Amino acid sequence: MKPRIGFFDFTGCEGCQLSVLNLEEEFLELLDLVEIAEFREVMSGQTDSLDIAFVEGSICRPEEEERLRAIRAKTRTLVALGACADTAGVNALVRFRDAHQVRRHIYGDDHPHLATDLPRPLSEVVRVDCRIPGCPIDGREFLDVLQALLMGRPPELPSYAVCVECKLAELPCTFDRGDICLGPVTRAGCAAVCIAGGDRCRGCRGLIDTPRQAPYWRILEEAGLTEEEILKEFRTFNIAGKGGR
Repeated sequence: MKPRIGFFDFTGCEGCQLSVLNLEEEFLELLDLVEIAEFREVMSGQTDSLDIAFVEGSICRPEEEERLRAIRAKTRTLVALGACADTAGVNALVRFRDAHQVRRHIYGDDHPHLATDLPRPLSEVVRVDCRIPGCPIDGREFLDVLQALLMGRPPELPSYAVCVECKLAELPCTFDRGDICLGPVTRAGCAAVCIAGGDRCRGCRGLIDTPRQAPYWRILEEAGLTEEEILKEFRTFNIAGKGGR
């Protein structure tokens, strides 16, 4: 029998699942290798057991925690899909706002019945077997991770920084044009797509395993940033990770 996989979403924009669907023909070719048993974006129905579950979004409500535990219980391998699932992503910025005020601002008079906790990554609720970082994820990396899982080997994420990919692509350094960039401490694997597009790295893939943060902080200080401004840079995507503490 083909391995059974499912896609699930919690609090997030569902952009990572769209990145999978945007694979188009390559996504359809997956049907030769796996059975897609659950995927709300494209089908209805549920199943009692899965070989692999790709889970997007952060956990913000008690009922989400309960549902995530149920997915974990019926799944052999659970994959955190994207930044929100991996580090709580930009959702976690609410940690610096009063939750009651945020609910009132978003939902108006309907807010009293909307119980919302501080956003958490999946790993704070259940065991996560592997992850695919990014906001959104890279479709090619998704295919690489899925291939590794189907072959029975643990997926490997790049252990080096985005700066390496910039150098290989011969892209000009973002710092040289006066912009702040988290490329020196952010995990590679995105082909430096933001920098290639004229933007800067904002750290959506999380920090590398052993970031040299102290030297990087000195670079930011030399660029004229205050301590609070430096923390703000790290916190955009990494409040629940090492960079935002």
